[in-house]
Amino acid sequence: MNTVNVQNIDINQFKDIIVSIIKEQLDGIYEALKKKDDETLLTREETFRFLKIDSTTLWYWTKEGKLKCYGIGNKRYYKKSEVLECLTLLKN
Repeated sequence: MNTVNVQNIDINQFKDIIVSIIKEQLDGIYEALKKKDDETLLTREETFRFLKIDSTTLWYWTKEGKLKCYGIGNKRYYKKSEVLECLTLLKN
């Protein structure tokens, strides 16, 4: 069994150390899950429904280079991560 002896540290410092370690581990897990989810390929229909736009708007944005499109045969796909990257923050 592994043991740790803690001396000359108050309870608040100990708590801060534990919270810091747990947060660091959870952040790593969150980033790994987020990256995995964002690499999902979306079909044209899934993409325009995801963005809540018309299919012709998606076609225009692709033609203008605003969104990258990938293809296999006559099928077209969009990377979810790239779709999310195209979104820009608007000032209120």
